Amino acid sequence: MLRRLAGTTAAVALVAVPILPAQAVTQTTAAAVQSAAAPSVTDALGRQDGSTQTVRGYVVGQPTATDRVVTSRFPNDYAIAVASTKGESDTSKILYVQVPSALRSQWGLASNPDLVGQQVDVTGALESYFSHPGMTGTSAIALADGSTPEEPEEPGEPGEPTDPGSYYDGTAGLTGSALKSKLHDIISNNTVLSYDQVWDGIKDVDEDPQNTNNVVLLYKGTSSPKSNNGGDVDNWNREHVWAKSHGDFGTSNGPGTDLHHLRPTDVTVNSDRGNLDFDNGGSENDEAPGNYSDSDSWEPRDAFKGDVARMIFYMAVRYEAGDRVDLEVNDQVNNGSNPYMGRLSVLKQWSQQDPPDAFEQRRNERIHDNWQGNRNPFIDHPEWVESIW
Repeated sequence: MLRRLAGTTAAVALVAVPILPAQAVTQTTAAAVQSAAAPSVTDALGRQDGSTQTVRGYVVGQPTATDRVVTSRFPNDYAIAVASTKGESDTSKILYVQVPSALRSQWGLASNPDLVGQQVDVTGALESYFSHPGMTGTSAIALADGSTPEEPEEPGEPGEPTDPGSYYDGTAGLTGSALKSKLHDIISNNTVLSYDQVWDGIKDVDEDPQNTNNVVLLYKGTSSPKSNNGGDVDNWNREHVWAKSHGDFGTSNGPGTDLHHLRPTDVTVNSDRGNLDFDNGGSENDEAPGNYSDSDSWEPRDAFKGDVARMIFYMAVRYEAGDRVDLEVNDQVNNGSNPYMGRLSVLKQWSQQDPPDAFEQRRNERIHDNWQGNRNPFIDHPEWVESIW
């Protein structure tokens, strides 16, 4: 169509104005409205005001720590990381998105690793997740092109929260001390091992999935022959994650022999940790890089932070007044021989940053099925940490 431009009578200019099909106009308008209404990943990273928004971005991996996103060998289905650019690796440009249980089978990366590289629309509250700008309370995830991802043909690797039958009956709706008390009742009906039985128990529950002749060592993360247990340098021995001097229960049957907090650990590294409380900071351990300590605390490497936290929370629920010892977590260090372990605020953060992985869940299953007949509730339901503490 030609349109006459306003001007003087001396000259008249004609310009060509293209006529767009009605469908194209509609699509263009819709895209403009969507662009104006929905924040970008960059906007979402800076906004973090708790508002509910829909953000479009590319799935780049799974967050496992404040500054770490993995792009393969996904530990579970709890979270995805999205960015404006496909393949983004700078975590300052990545939004961490919590994936709730109802969405995990379809959108979790352990079950659906092919989602990496896909563009998605995610809806939820813009607020910190893993102590990093993110989205929580996610209510919807969809492929940006409107298609539906195929359901995985086979179940994913362990990593889904487990709720074994009626094991946790009676916990619905409970929080705080009421939930803590009910969980104590549930998990306290367990088989009690001797300290000698612990050797065989560890060889089973901490077995290396890649080499069944070995166990995976806590803190170092390395694999060591099952036969290498002992007290000499470069052997592994039994680490009490809840230090046995905190409550002075030693190796007594019960708290001193509970597999839910006993892990195989390099002898020297076990000695270095000693009976320290848990907190951030210190000097890096020479033999176990990634672990730090100072005069009053120990910080495990990132891959074990959540494991440690959930073992401590288990012990604080399992052993109450009327048991061999009454254990509690508190928000301090230097607890000495008192029946306390800290630091609570840091342990809560670690539990969120490092959610249960396949190894930890398999360990929980084996302790229940093969040895003690009880479970660690915070591996099955990590959200209960916040509910109680």
